[in-house]
Amino acid sequence: MNSGFRVIIPARYGSQRFPGKPLASIAGKPLIQHVIRRAQESQAQAVFVATDDERIARVAERAGAVPVRTGDHPSGTDRIAAVLEIQDWPEDALLVNLQGDEPCMPPALIDQVAHALAAHPELGMATLATPIPDRETLFDPHVVKVVADRTGRALYFSRAPIPWDREAFPDRFPSEPRFLRHIGLYAYRAGFLRRFVRWPPAPLEQVESLEQLRVLWQGERIHLDLASVPPGPGVDRPSDVARVLAFWSSGGGSGDLPNR
Repeated sequence: MNSGFRVIIPARYGSQRFPGKPLASIAGKPLIQHVIRRAQESQAQAVFVATDDERIARVAERAGAVPVRTGDHPSGTDRIAAVLEIQDWPEDALLVNLQGDEPCMPPALIDQVAHALAAHPELGMATLATPIPDRETLFDPHVVKVVADRTGRALYFSRAPIPWDREAFPDRFPSEPRFLRHIGLYAYRAGFLRRFVRWPPAPLEQVESLEQLRVLWQGERIHLDLASVPPGPGVDRPSDVARVLAFWSSGGGSGDLPNR
């Protein structure tokens, strides 16, 4: 089983909720530098940063990643596919999409999603999920939920609580079934990713604003693994920087606080 893989981090300068986010300072370093460090702590054979901005490219190069300048793309997945074409990797190459705003992503999960895909050669895509601990998280539309079949393949992703427990909801949080939160960490085979970006957006994808539904709409399958360790907080808004610092200060992850 060949599980050698590359990590690609999409990082664009423009962000509606947090302009310039990849260069935002966390513990004295740009956000993107922390994300690169997490990828370098994994078993990846190389780390690439796909960006539209020269400043981000310079930071990536100084941090030891390979910067790849891409044009204007509608999504991070399209940006990754652009890197794939520039680098001209073979159809069976394994690529991990690590979001550029995940400075607390455990390297173990980067390895896990890559190895999960390598172990399922019949599939083109894999991702991870983690148990949802409380009712507030389950009913939060910003939290993506997922359900899977008995073989570990995703059945559906939604911002709504799924599955809907008609006996318990909306008042009670049942202990079973186990509700799962999707972690936005993906592994792809290069050939599959080339097909993915050629497909038009799917109706379900547009309704839920979830790109992974395009795969299910096309009749393809996504392998879903239960995360071996909990993921740390990501950075969506400026206020999330404090959550990251608190996570590292409490001993979470392998953060880059100055005194560590």
